[in-house]
Amino acid sequence: MIDVAALEHVVSGVSRTDIQQARNRDLLRSAVRLADIVAVSRAVSDTAGRLEKIAHLAELLKRAQSGDIAMVIAFLSGEARQGRMGIGGALLSAMRDVPPADAPSLELGDVDAAFDRIAEASGAGSVASRSQLLRQLLGRATPDEQDFLIRLLFGELRQGALEGVLMDAVARASGIAAARIRRAAMLAGDLAPVARTAIVDGDRALSQFILRPFQPVQPMLADSAAGVGEALATLGEASFEYKLDGARIQVHKVGDEVKVYSRNLRDVTIAVPEVVTVVRAMPAREIVLDGEAIALRPDGSPHPFQITMRRFGRKLDVESLKKDLPITPMFFDALFLDGEPLVDEPLTRRVSLLGAHVTAANLVPRLLTSSADAAASFAARALATGHEGVMAKSVDGVYAAGRRGQAWLKVKQARTLDLVILAAEWGSGRRRGTLSNLHLGARDVERGGFVMLGKTFKGLTDEMLAWQTKTFLEIEIGRDERTVYMRPEVVAEIAFNDIQASPHYPGGFALRFARVKRYRTDKTAAEADTFATIQSIYQQTTGQPPPVR
Repeated sequence: MIDVAALEHVVSGVSRTDIQQARNRDLLRSAVRLADIVAVSRAVSDTAGRLEKIAHLAELLKRAQSGDIAMVIAFLSGEARQGRMGIGGALLSAMRDVPPADAPSLELGDVDAAFDRIAEASGAGSVASRSQLLRQLLGRATPDEQDFLIRLLFGELRQGALEGVLMDAVARASGIAAARIRRAAMLAGDLAPVARTAIVDGDRALSQFILRPFQPVQPMLADSAAGVGEALATLGEASFEYKLDGARIQVHKVGDEVKVYSRNLRDVTIAVPEVVTVVRAMPAREIVLDGEAIALRPDGSPHPFQITMRRFGRKLDVESLKKDLPITPMFFDALFLDGEPLVDEPLTRRVSLLGAHVTAANLVPRLLTSSADAAASFAARALATGHEGVMAKSVDGVYAAGRRGQAWLKVKQARTLDLVILAAEWGSGRRRGTLSNLHLGARDVERGGFVMLGKTFKGLTDEMLAWQTKTFLEIEIGRDERTVYMRPEVVAEIAFNDIQASPHYPGGFALRFARVKRYRTDKTAAEADTFATIQSIYQQTTGQPPPVR
């Protein structure tokens, strides 16, 4: 039920009549049952057309009570609001024998409350407690509901690739323009609160979602270019900057308070006190910056990405790491300054303001040019210094948080894709006892899920083999004699020579000479490259239309 007093306090500019009308609409809605979610999830999976998917999702959102909307968004996105909850593959596998209920009775709130109790279980006996609570929940679920819940907890329903479809469904359910929904979600960093506000409170209430310090926004993403010439052909005069092989950070400051957020908007302030010190010393009272945290050697060259990521591990001895592996923040964009949001300003102004507040030692090297020769020389210097390559950015481009587009182009020495590991095969010979041959997948934006693009065991060091064997077994969802299947959540950067047509894989493509460059522990599966990107690269490089799936 809507709390009218609270709503009046939060949403300025919305009349009491508007709020009462929203309350009346909510009274006409019914609580969402788990069976409704299961039915819509199946309908979306079985439907190829984007408009039909949107219609199924929008209809459910229209019927949902205000308190259920955030849960509907989370479940249809393939994740529980509570996260992992300490439920592993072994525990879930043991639940396959729970007798199901004869008829649906679970409301979404019942499931969410059960998940809360499971997540809160801790200490001695917590595993047994979580097992009992999960059995009780599954015992109230029908066979179809059990299957949905187990796949949800396994991670098999993870559908970050369908976020765009969900946004369009929220737009249809609320009667608000999709662009307005996307912008609010961008600034909120999460679709769920935006969906609830849009559907229940209306367009004017979306004004509460603004860029402000300590409310991190999704980072802007880049498309790819084969070289600086292609980048200049796309952008014209461009701002080139070193592409650092570090950890993406977003830093917020108000007065002496500084917070640092990771690529996935997790608060990592405690891990990087050097970043806090640098930003606290800046003259601005309020500032939000985008950049990279990178571990540098004494000669100024970068450590490998995996070394930098040690500063963001779960178990940290920060003081020791600060001494042995110091972090340097390098900034390339300013998103907010002393009360003024900058995301709609052109890059040239954002960079100018950035330079006025950040010392040269903490600025990513940059070159503004329309000359291919100058850009190539700049890129060569970046590579010689040990960095990945360069970024090319439109001088007039705005900051499109959470979106990948032609305004930012990454130019690397070799072509790479960020792909999701779907499964791994046991190794043989020297690699016996380790999970070695990786099944690679790209996000399927249109149909949901992931499309397999082939396998690779190349590029793996002994350290990587040990890490992936341990990690993959922790997220296992099933296996056969040769292969371990896992939740699609680990992202790897895969280098390759080209993309070729292949009848051996579902998408009709295979990566030629694929090899693992590194694991992207800073990225989620929802940020992996899409199957549409693979199709585009194939068409550009071969001049042939993509194979029909």
